[in-house]
Amino acid sequence: MADSTWEERSFVYFIQQYTTAGDWDQSVSHLSFLPNLYAKCQEKASSDAASACFRLAVDAAAQVALGHEARAPSLISKARRNYGKALGALQQLLNTHSQAVKDETLAAVVVISLFEDISGDRNGLSGSHTTGFELLIKLRGRGQLDYPQGRDLFNYAYANTHIEILALGDKPRLDMEWIIAALDVSDPIPRLITTSSKISQFFVKVSSAQAAMQAQLFVSPALVIGQLATWLEYARGLDRDLVRWCDGLPEEWIPSVIPSPTGEQLLITYPRISVATIWNYYRAVRIVMQQILTGLQGALAPLASLSNISPNLSSSALSSTQVVVHDMIDEICRSIPFALGDIDPRGRFTADPARPWASQPSSRHKFKAVHGYSLLWPLWYVLSCGLATPDQSKQVRTALARLGSEVGIKLALTLAEGAPGSPPSQWGDHP
Repeated sequence: MADSTWEERSFVYFIQQYTTAGDWDQSVSHLSFLPNLYAKCQEKASSDAASACFRLAVDAAAQVALGHEARAPSLISKARRNYGKALGALQQLLNTHSQAVKDETLAAVVVISLFEDISGDRNGLSGSHTTGFELLIKLRGRGQLDYPQGRDLFNYAYANTHIEILALGDKPRLDMEWIIAALDVSDPIPRLITTSSKISQFFVKVSSAQAAMQAQLFVSPALVIGQLATWLEYARGLDRDLVRWCDGLPEEWIPSVIPSPTGEQLLITYPRISVATIWNYYRAVRIVMQQILTGLQGALAPLASLSNISPNLSSSALSSTQVVVHDMIDEICRSIPFALGDIDPRGRFTADPARPWASQPSSRHKFKAVHGYSLLWPLWYVLSCGLATPDQSKQVRTALARLGSEVGIKLALTLAEGAPGSPPSQWGDHP
């Protein structure tokens, strides 16, 4: 509306771009609870500290999102002031158990974290609120999975926590197995979360044991070799779980391989753009899983001759992990044109081929910002694993640059510039 304020416009823009409430394309729910919760908090903001904090956080995230989109420095400055107020209010909430366990409090942490990713205020690549996510998930207990809003909040907080564990080698601070056991694994998304959680816990366990096992190798090499062999078999089982995840998926989740509009290559499209998000997260997790397998195989190979244990360390087994990584990278890269809205599910250009990012009436980009946001870490995995070709690395960095400059998600620029192009440290060095 012509007479609407910047604040009103920013909220509408944020809801449109960063939530999936009411979307026909909603295979993955992203902050779908936010509009209703924001409205309820509006009525209670004057008397309830958690409601007031949540509203400040949403206002800050909405203003910085539109501020970047509309190139409005004054709106970004206002967003930062609200962000500071929200942080101060959140600190007070976390000091009281009855306030800390409220939906509004966890939702405030979620939105503050999103603000920092949009604004580029992360301290390096690690999120400053990962510890807070874990603590609040623990405090809130099993009951948070009994209603849609609680599950939505849990999925967001838990996924962000484990993305950082796998991407950056971080360590979980709390045992979450008790809550994972409560997830309904008949649903594809909780099933993928469950397997990803097992992988991240295993990754941390193996990585943290490296120094102790190197020392133990001089005392009891057979014990170390036996442990490595056991871990290798367990890792292979986790990888098989990932492979089985693809079995029995709903028909509307199945990707299509089609020629590009110019006929130069094969691209991957999906019935819905949100399905691309799920598949690319799955591929990123498989890349990490193969790196763990490679590390264990590399550590065990020179030691196996010292023991009667004979794990499968054939050259084909050792090379198959790299084949899988190359396949996953290739599939992610071939999904980028669809994920960024350049082609439709049938492979047709959505704009003039000479100007694939041409302005649209409502926005400069042709996909919701949340879909670009969900693509950030899978693209980072491709860059950081060290196995992408130069052309693939260039394609990924270009996609991240678009998300940073055109969509206004500044974390994307950090990821594009900060990717080292080499595998993360893990159990790959021989003891």
